[in-house]
Amino acid sequence: MSEPSRLRLTGYAAAHLLLGVVALALAILTVVGGVLMVVWVGGLLLVVAVPATRLVADAHRRMAADVLGLDVPRPYRPVPRQPLAALVAVARDPMSWRDLGWLVWACTFGWVVALLCVLELLAVLTWPLWWVAVRPTMQLRSHVDLWFLASSRTEKLERRVQVLTETRAEAVDHAAGELRRLERDLHDGPQARLVALSMSLGLAEQALADPAGDPARARRLVTDARATTSAAIGELRAVVRGIHPPVLADRGLAGAVEALALDMAVPVHVEVDLPGRPPAPVESALYLGVAECLANVGKHAGAAAATIALHHVGGRLRVVVTDDGVGGADPDAGTGMLGIRRRLASFDGTMAVSSPPGGPTEIVLEVPCDLSWPRTTRSSAPG
Repeated sequence: MSEPSRLRLTGYAAAHLLLGVVALALAILTVVGGVLMVVWVGGLLLVVAVPATRLVADAHRRMAADVLGLDVPRPYRPVPRQPLAALVAVARDPMSWRDLGWLVWACTFGWVVALLCVLELLAVLTWPLWWVAVRPTMQLRSHVDLWFLASSRTEKLERRVQVLTETRAEAVDHAAGELRRLERDLHDGPQARLVALSMSLGLAEQALADPAGDPARARRLVTDARATTSAAIGELRAVVRGIHPPVLADRGLAGAVEALALDMAVPVHVEVDLPGRPPAPVESALYLGVAECLANVGKHAGAAAATIALHHVGGRLRVVVTDDGVGGADPDAGTGMLGIRRRLASFDGTMAVSSPPGGPTEIVLEVPCDLSWPRTTRSSAPG
């Protein structure tokens, strides 16, 4: 990333001058709103002041990030939709109080720093000073801005601990649910088959042990037992396939996704650019996520075609599933999408859904991971 020019830095300083006036008004509005919280008027003032402050802070955060060549994420915690819960969440967010301190800095000493940078350019005699001083001055101003507006190391660690706690709880719940599902599948399927098999073999044994027994009946019982054995084996394979599909172990994520695409009733184009293979747990999580996405395409989307793209960029494995269906997919409406999100969260992964009414639908699954042995780029277009 190239450094911004001196004129651009001065433009930022001019923006700081204008926004400094806004910062002064917001500081007054916030303080007055806080004092008047004993009556309903204070809440109304904060409903205006807090979002406006965060917008102004976002603008300064972007400018400071550009000046210093940094990537500075937005540090605020999620805000609930319910007004009272939103006020409580904002009050408990440390960044709200740091924003208030920043407002005071931005409309006082920060405003003076920006004014000096602009005045140095406006006077011909001070051009040499402007040429030498504008960059370090704006860098100093940006460092102070980010001291207020960016999360501290302690806050990042606290947020990380909170995320890990939540994802661990979700992973434990998901694992418990999977164990219950396996127990139910084994009880309702293979176990019932094996009980029937035991009864058939017992009756056949009795028929063969009886000298006056019916050999034909014994043969029928043995034949039924063989059929029951085959059905039990098939159900056991289905249960095992749900735990870790054999195609995933044999062909890796790319081959397994291509196999899923071939089974679809609509044409699915698969694009793969993976220079290696991800860890097995990550493969399984992404494979099951893609399978759920394709199941939704087949059941609900009404799509004529779909695309799956797998890429590994910047240490993150990214899978994008798109379709040209009717759209309107809601990730919070069903258990399938929520299951994908919980499964990916166990690996610090994310799921993003874009599905406006009328389509198209795009689902992005991302997991940070490293790849192992190299492989070539593959592309297929199953029809």
